[in-house]
Amino acid sequence: MSQPNQQQLAQKYFHTRAQTVELMKPLSTEDHLAQPSEEVSPPKWHLGHTTWFFETLVLLPGLTNYQQFDAQFPFYFNSYYEGLGERIDRHSRGTLIRPALEKIYTYRTYVDAQMEKLFATDLNPKQLQTIELGINHEEQHQELFLTDFKKILAVQPFQAPYKADFQESFPSNSEVPKFIEISEGIYRIGYAGKEFCFDNEQPAHKVYLQPYSIASKLVTNAEWLEFIEAGGYQEFSFWHAEGWDWLKREQIKAPLYWFQKNGEWYRFSLAGPVLLNGSESLSHISYYEAYAYAEWKGLRLPTEAEWEVAQEQFKWGERWEWTNSAYLAYPGFKTIEGPAKEYNGKFMINQMVLRGASIASPSGHSRPSYRNFFHPHFRWQFTGLRLAKNID
Repeated sequence: MSQPNQQQLAQKYFHTRAQTVELMKPLSTEDHLAQPSEEVSPPKWHLGHTTWFFETLVLLPGLTNYQQFDAQFPFYFNSYYEGLGERIDRHSRGTLIRPALEKIYTYRTYVDAQMEKLFATDLNPKQLQTIELGINHEEQHQELFLTDFKKILAVQPFQAPYKADFQESFPSNSEVPKFIEISEGIYRIGYAGKEFCFDNEQPAHKVYLQPYSIASKLVTNAEWLEFIEAGGYQEFSFWHAEGWDWLKREQIKAPLYWFQKNGEWYRFSLAGPVLLNGSESLSHISYYEAYAYAEWKGLRLPTEAEWEVAQEQFKWGERWEWTNSAYLAYPGFKTIEGPAKEYNGKFMINQMVLRGASIASPSGHSRPSYRNFFHPHFRWQFTGLRLAKNID
């Protein structure tokens, strides 16, 4: 991986930090604290945590005589770094009435000013790489903020919008759906370039694939309605045993945010409740649901290698796409040295890989080798599916 250009990295740093604050502008003070479920973090925690990352991993080791902003903040804003000290439990982040919101914004301003001082010095390759990781980390939290805040709004009595003009889908695509055939062979996947990537995208390596075909388009809302109306949520034979147990326990009957009113289907969006548009790409489903739908269709989900090999032949980036691949290390995988080694590797268990990007992903954040990952029951992200099938 090449060394980032320091001047360009500084520009991207301040742009990314400003973009996070811009995303928060529509929020009231009260909006910043809510946490309706464990996977959702309050907006004010995102503001603090992304700042803590730069203070802890960049400024403290890199700036001479750096004065920590507040000795209590690492406890509040450490996410999961065991090597960096104790922290508040994830499910308790919404209880943080202290520190006050204005103090967190002061914290951001303070750290940004210190980063400006750091950028005025000659930084070594390791420092630049850690800053670049932090920028990409903050971009991840920009997307998490949007999906987290959507769930926060969805549980409010009248489902107020985040922004009335927020678009959750790409413009309508009149392309006729088809299956793209991929020949049997040995292919190379994983990141092999010189720009930034996460450690879990490497090393690039060869995979052998049987012949298969993959859908050119994502499954739509209208197609999912057919699954619902055909009794897909009532027929156990389409589901993994664990997925069926989850469905019954949580009383799942439709994708997250779907609801019926006066005989019509609606979905909650960041623009508020909207009438369900059948031509739009489906969103907010779990891996369990994606698998069951594929079973109902007599098809399957692609593996992550199949997705990556074929991705140049279809449009992606609207929904995170569930694959049928467990989140595991690539052959020869190595974690980042230092505290950031906890970033990805320790989560390589009991999760499934998603590929692509979503409508909430910052522009330019993803790439074909990007490996997102979640537990199979999660569906608060903009998750959808693309079908695949074997070629005999």
